[in-house]
Amino acid sequence: MRNLIALYTGLTDRLDRFEPHVPTLARVTFLAVLFFYFWNSALLKIDGSIFSPSSGAFGQIFPKAAEAVLWDVTQMSLFQRLVIFAGTVAEFVLPLLIVFGLLTRLAALGMIGFIAVQTLVDVTGHGAKLGSLFDSPQQLLDQRVMWAFLFLILVIKGAGPLSLDRLLKPKT
Repeated sequence: MRNLIALYTGLTDRLDRFEPHVPTLARVTFLAVLFFYFWNSALLKIDGSIFSPSSGAFGQIFPKAAEAVLWDVTQMSLFQRLVIFAGTVAEFVLPLLIVFGLLTRLAALGMIGFIAVQTLVDVTGHGAKLGSLFDSPQQLLDQRVMWAFLFLILVIKGAGPLSLDRLLKPKT
């Protein structure tokens, strides 16, 4: 039994040495799994330039208002234009900051907020079913909690050793 415990302890001690690289792995996972989801969503929100919101942006962020005016972007209010602009910029900038590991904790916190707003719009504007945790089949809440957890790792642990944040830290 002691040999088994010693074997287990030896293996876990080796795995513990990998712990500093968990944030880097979280960033690579984000790049592989979610980066292009957010990037493509941001591309759908522009019509030629970031200052020209598309009907897709109007429909994604303000679905009921867009439908009420038959997706005519000229009917958007200044407030709606500002929200769409801020959301589009966030959807382009925050993922890039995370991938490069620059201002990672702040960017990851911003992504958690972005996911919360996105989920609110999906449920109230698009009629998506939120579901509940531990349900089957998995629904929106399960998915978004998983995404937020990935970003929470970065908020807590930072970007990891392979990052621009690491270069900004003063040498001690």
